[in-house]
Amino acid sequence: MAPQLSSKYNFIFLLFQLWIDQVGEMEVINHRTGDKCHLKYEPYSYFAGVAKKVHGTVMNKDDKVEWVVNGTWDSKFEGAKVLGESKGKGRSTSLEVGPSRLLWKVQPIEPEAEKYYNFSILACELNELEEGVAPTDCRLRPDQRFMEEGEWDMANTEKVRLEEKQRGVRKKRESEAEQAALAGEPFENYQPTWFKRVEDEQNGGKLIYVYKGGYWENSDKQDWSMCPDIY
Repeated sequence: MAPQLSSKYNFIFLLFQLWIDQVGEMEVINHRTGDKCHLKYEPYSYFAGVAKKVHGTVMNKDDKVEWVVNGTWDSKFEGAKVLGESKGKGRSTSLEVGPSRLLWKVQPIEPEAEKYYNFSILACELNELEEGVAPTDCRLRPDQRFMEEGEWDMANTEKVRLEEKQRGVRKKRESEAEQAALAGEPFENYQPTWFKRVEDEQNGGKLIYVYKGGYWENSDKQDWSMCPDIY
């Protein structure tokens, strides 16, 4: 016999609009000047009143607070110049700031943005085709082009073809590396065309990719002979 719920319990279902929240702390460092900005993203609370709130300070290389910033990360951000400090009771210190200045404000969305996933004009134009780009430019991916044109079957066919091609290239390189190892010969790993892998001394020696030059020079000459055939 299935259990029955007592009538004395009332179940209330609340429906809310869902959104992505940003929570935690962030530090942005200018490695040239030593200036840094410390930001704190506040978690949303139903009783707090303001959602998506962020606040922080901008400090110089000597850790002296120069600016106080606050706002919401999806609408606008303001900053106020620190004019001085005043000592409070104990070790507390309060900052004297000037008038707030608008640092950033989100652009209003287009009237029919809902038809385009609420993308901004910039986001919608990121995949616009451009003449003279390298043949490896991601905007030239055939499956992506078919998808944007609404050709879903062709997009899926191209996606499968590209994946099989990538697997074939990977297997070929693995086979070449194995043969070189058996022969005791050196084998050069894949090297990106426009970037190189280096240690970032400013971030504990982490490996990062940095631009090594050449793209714009080859773009002027329209010489893409160094680009691999990836599509």
